[in-house]
Amino acid sequence: MYMCLEGIDGSGKSTQTALLEKWLQNCGLQVFRIFEPTDSKVGLLIREMLQDPGATDENFQRTLALLFAADRTILMEKIAHAESEGQIVVSDRCFYSSMVYQDGAEWIGEINRFVRKPDVTLLLDLDPETAMTRCEGSDSFEDLNFLMRTRSRYLELAEKEGFFILNANNGINKVHEDIKRVIAPKLGMCI
Repeated sequence: MYMCLEGIDGSGKSTQTALLEKWLQNCGLQVFRIFEPTDSKVGLLIREMLQDPGATDENFQRTLALLFAADRTILMEKIAHAESEGQIVVSDRCFYSSMVYQDGAEWIGEINRFVRKPDVTLLLDLDPETAMTRCEGSDSFEDLNFLMRTRSRYLELAEKEGFFILNANNGINKVHEDIKRVIAPKLGMCI
């Protein structure tokens, strides 16, 4: 199974992905945790480019979308291999991030046509003001207006694609419990 946690910066994706991995391992499952951008050469270039003050510019975002698509294509082989070995794949972001951050669903879909959709996607929904507070002092490039637009796109996509929407304004433990309530039945487990 391939599952993904999505959400705007500051929503707790990295924290919750790590907690999900640990919980699944404690339940005796093998887990392959991934993140986007990856640590490949393309992923490292993306990380460097995200530090640019103009990273929210529309043309810059198009360039990032193309690089993310390349990075994901590399990642697909790793996901397939992990699943063939019986591992649960837990991802911090997937191509849905490009669909909302780069806001070009049609062409984003086209450049990601070789990328597999997750079996389960959880959207950690957070209000943008809280996200800005959580991201203070980090490498986050977003501003409030950008996060508001991105959150709105996430909610639209979640409705269209059938994501599970979880309130990320709740504390870490409550969000983790909510995630377990969604994931456990998908794996035939009890909480």
